[in-house]
Amino acid sequence: MDDFLEIAGKKIKNRLFIGTGKFSSYKVMQEALEAASCQVATVALRRVDSDSKTENILDFIPKNCQIMINTSGARTAEEAVRIARLAKAVGAGNWIKIEVIRDNKYLLPDNLETLKTVEILAKNDFVVFPYMSPDLSIARKMVDVGASAVMPLGSPIGSNRGIKTLELVEIMINEIKIPVIVDAGLGSPSQACECMELGCAAVLVNTAIAVSSDPASMAEAFSKAVAAGRLAYLSGIPQSGKIASASSPLTGFLREK
Repeated sequence: MDDFLEIAGKKIKNRLFIGTGKFSSYKVMQEALEAASCQVATVALRRVDSDSKTENILDFIPKNCQIMINTSGARTAEEAVRIARLAKAVGAGNWIKIEVIRDNKYLLPDNLETLKTVEILAKNDFVVFPYMSPDLSIARKMVDVGASAVMPLGSPIGSNRGIKTLELVEIMINEIKIPVIVDAGLGSPSQACECMELGCAAVLVNTAIAVSSDPASMAEAFSKAVAAGRLAYLSGIPQSGKIASASSPLTGFLREK
């Protein structure tokens, strides 16, 4: 099936985006990215060191994989903008996942500071993907100021609880015209599949892959689940009902007396 997610002129076939934190080594991370045939990977700027004499994380990202720098550690729009500009300056590209987080306990994003960041970076030719708490009105404003996609959380970062924000995410999918990519909290391939069946454009997964006992196999499992969920969505999932509906006729095959 000729089905691509197109963002900023780039056609993406694999709708599983993978985060690069928490892996036991860059080599293990590379194996997971390759096993999933990953086309988009997020990287924290602090892990990028182009002057390193030893290992540089960018050397372990597959060549056909789009790097998306995240602004992890930013607590204000000003800090996030500075991180994005540094990333571009060191050659990491202009795809930016915006993370602005002040809450240290639940790591929930600051939507207002994130919106400010989107507006500034979009005006300066960045391709921006804001990580946000699902809120339709904020999402619409992010669309208006130039977001390329929005990334609502499924549940708190690293919690592996799945998509606890399902109804809010579904509203966003139905009401805004840019891709909705669920990010954070997905703990199993079935949860990723559920997001895709709902109509999400993609999902981003990190912890569930990186901390598994076999990250490469888990990455492959997530990739296949995302593909299955997408195919199911495109095929038209039947609505559920409250009463039975027979698969075969119940009359007409026995002669009534």
